[in-house]
Amino acid sequence: MRTNIKISFLILMILTIIGCQNSNKNYKLLAQKVYGKWKGENDSLGVELRYAQFKKWNDLLERTEKIVCNDSLPKLTVKTKNEIKTIYFRNPCWEDFACILIKQKNVIEIHNDTINKNDENFFPLDSLENVLKRDLENYGKNPKLSDNPEKLLIYISYDNENGFKNLPNTLNVLTETYNRITNKTDIKIWLYEKIYFVSPPPPPMSEIELNE
Repeated sequence: MRTNIKISFLILMILTIIGCQNSNKNYKLLAQKVYGKWKGENDSLGVELRYAQFKKWNDLLERTEKIVCNDSLPKLTVKTKNEIKTIYFRNPCWEDFACILIKQKNVIEIHNDTINKNDENFFPLDSLENVLKRDLENYGKNPKLSDNPEKLLIYISYDNENGFKNLPNTLNVLTETYNRITNKTDIKIWLYEKIYFVSPPPPPMSEIELNE
């Protein structure tokens, strides 16, 4: 009887060990990286932006501003196969500023997942590495590109009508590319409202004739 109990116990132990080994093979520890956080800021100030709760881009922007104006840091967590990324946004609290002077040459905009520089040159998202490198490695040589990598801002925006379900993927590509080029995680990202400038209508024909 005792022999049977010992054999049963031994079989149970073997099965438990095999099960643990299989479990360890399936378990993979994901690396964690933090992007865009201000130096010296406490992690406890971070507030997660649950973007899926918002139907319109402007609603997400309003939530972002409320977080910032409450002296907290808006962030979004992106999970990939190998990493968990915590991405902080550098949006200002507009209640504290009448305006902020930002030179257009120090900005790269990604609108509806299309990259543009100075509202002139437009590129698909898979061109991001080339576009980023030009600005990050410029150091004032080309007056149309960024003065200094420390000044470079990345604006991300979407139209309300198009939705922004691709935002996590865009952030993942952006942070991965930035890290690959610079080996840093100090990227400055703003969630932004795209402003369209409408050209003024031409003057009436009578005015043109008078001026001539």
